[in-house]
Amino acid sequence: MENTVNNARGHYRLLVERVRAGRPVAHVAAEMGISRVTAHKWIRRWRAEGEPGLHDRSSRPVTTPHRTAAAMGARVCRLRQDRKLGPARLGPILGLPASTVHRILTRHGLNRLAFMDRPTGQVIRRYERARPGELVHIDVKKLGRIPDGGGHRTLGRQAGRATRGGMGFDYIHSAVDDHTRLAYSEIHADEKATTCAGFLTRAAAFFHTHGITRIEHVLTDNAWAYRKSLAWKEALARIGATGKLTRIYRPQTNGKVERFNRTLLEEWAYLRPYTSNTERTAALDSFLHTYNYHRCHTALGGHPPITRVNNPAGQYI
Repeated sequence: MENTVNNARGHYRLLVERVRAGRPVAHVAAEMGISRVTAHKWIRRWRAEGEPGLHDRSSRPVTTPHRTAAAMGARVCRLRQDRKLGPARLGPILGLPASTVHRILTRHGLNRLAFMDRPTGQVIRRYERARPGELVHIDVKKLGRIPDGGGHRTLGRQAGRATRGGMGFDYIHSAVDDHTRLAYSEIHADEKATTCAGFLTRAAAFFHTHGITRIEHVLTDNAWAYRKSLAWKEALARIGATGKLTRIYRPQTNGKVERFNRTLLEEWAYLRPYTSNTERTAALDSFLHTYNYHRCHTALGGHPPITRVNNPAGQYI
């Protein structure tokens, strides 16, 4: 961004130098591919202010006389947080167009219900750690196993009911690095303390091979395996990390891995009708590779997580 600003400033300085040399403004504008109106604007600024006049300025107006009054904006936000209504329903209550309500909510970060804590209506504070390994989020997703031949997604709901009895559950353990969003997952038969501890050790090894050589903090929910287990504490000590727990009844504190779990379901577990549990399990590695190396991540400016890891360019495919 800074280079772009400097280039623009140099462009305008060249314009001024050519005009100062006695060249007509119209001729210089044509040479430089800008309109005469724009060229005259920068010449006027330079004559009035000198070198500082060549700095670009914000196009934001000094005042916005038609903006909704602050008191009304506060009412909109208060109703949104108290009643969780959308612009189409808040508008008639307050006598405002729905579009105006939406602009007010957007301005205050309330335009999506996902941005708020549902019980309290408080805006969820978004954060991102400054470096890879500073914080790793860990969570477990419980998922029903698929019988051989497929479940209800393959056979239909009635036939699927007859095959699913006693199949039990898979437990998908996942770790997501807060800064890079690099993710690692394993499928296990339970979420016992020894299983969680073993997963942490292997997740740390995975991150290490990808350039995240040290994990400083590990954030989990308040499950017994993370809160009381000696095996978990020993695993943390082995990798040199400190354990952190989310606030009770506030899963959004661990939101990055919770959001990863949703992607995991949409783009792996429920992506297609699998004909067996083995088939779905085998597809996990492919999903993780795509997620880490190729899938565009909106929080990373459309780039995959691997682009944020401190590794030489092109080291990973």
